[in-house]
Amino acid sequence: MSISTLAREIAESPTLKLNEEAQDLRDRGEAVIHLGAGEPKSKVPFEALLNCAAQLSTAEVRYTPTEGISPLRKAIIRYTEENYGKVIGKDNVLVSGGAKQALSVLLTTLINPMDEVIILAPYWVSYPEMVKMVYGKPVIVTPGDGRFEPRLKDIIDMTSSYTKAVIINSPNNPSGVVYSEQFIAEVVEYCEKKGIYLIMDDIYHKLVFSGKTWTSCYKYAKDQTDNSRLIVINGVSKLYAMTGYRIGWTIANSQIIETMINVQAQTTSCPAVLSQIAAVGALTGIQSGVESLRLMLENNRKVMVQELNAFEGVKLIPPDGTFYALPDFRAYSNDSVALSKTLLKKAMVVAVPGKEFGMEGHLRLSFCGTIMDIMEGVARIKWVLDPNSPNEIYIGDRKLVRDWQ
Repeated sequence: MSISTLAREIAESPTLKLNEEAQDLRDRGEAVIHLGAGEPKSKVPFEALLNCAAQLSTAEVRYTPTEGISPLRKAIIRYTEENYGKVIGKDNVLVSGGAKQALSVLLTTLINPMDEVIILAPYWVSYPEMVKMVYGKPVIVTPGDGRFEPRLKDIIDMTSSYTKAVIINSPNNPSGVVYSEQFIAEVVEYCEKKGIYLIMDDIYHKLVFSGKTWTSCYKYAKDQTDNSRLIVINGVSKLYAMTGYRIGWTIANSQIIETMINVQAQTTSCPAVLSQIAAVGALTGIQSGVESLRLMLENNRKVMVQELNAFEGVKLIPPDGTFYALPDFRAYSNDSVALSKTLLKKAMVVAVPGKEFGMEGHLRLSFCGTIMDIMEGVARIKWVLDPNSPNEIYIGDRKLVRDWQ
């Protein structure tokens, strides 16, 4: 069978693969603890369900305009004004099948072969592969001194005449770092000065803790015209626990949006109408669920930090946002892929290798599940790695004895 070179070179999504492996083990009755999860366990907003059910009851489930239904675009315009302080119009909005598709369509629109896209490590696993899929070149900027937030100088040093865009994700998946207001201001100013597109992946923007604040890129933009190269990606997946609905959007200048509409029309036509109507309900309904989720995650985060800080040899920069932590396990292994496989095999714990995020020797651990899962999951990891931990442990109804060092 002849497979294209491009397709052969695209790496498999490690997070989706781990989800499948965890589900297979659960289906076999294994007591798996999933600390690799990328979706909250809270319920979908009631208004989203009502909207979806009402439309479904009409038996009218049809195509929509490629750019999205008018009520949803209006809701996104209002959301942008309220949360970003930015006034936009319908020509600045494109609704897609998730924030992931929004970014994919955007990169197809902007990137020519061999254009460079600067990506800050640690980064979401799909960024480099998505750039490669449009024949661009991902340029990874890794902060020094064990930090998770780079300096502007790090970006400047990696900028070349081929640099087309910079992607920033704050709060950051996988580290949970919230980039400082000063850093966001500096990057906005630099990209405007150099004529570089600045792509802000804001999918976690309200999930911040410890008194930290998220900074809107528009706050420091000097170019407030329709020629701006600032682009925002967002969606309902994380804040509203609507990962399965697959609704995201892009905010950009009208020329970019017009071209993106054409690209999306020739690929997926339009997002599913039921999902769009559900998203309208989420964005225009009661918003208390978002704060409830944030408070729950903040409490879970305290537990995760407490458990990891008590883990000898593990180093942690406490997360200030999202629902992930990225502890450093290099005291036990420099090979995060092998370590992840060991933990799944011996302790039935799913953890995502840091290598996939540009941070070898680390593991991404999610705290969006239950407190019991967090505590037992870390205890199992400690049982596998720390020779000073208790020698025996119960996993499900089985008593296991550590027979390795």
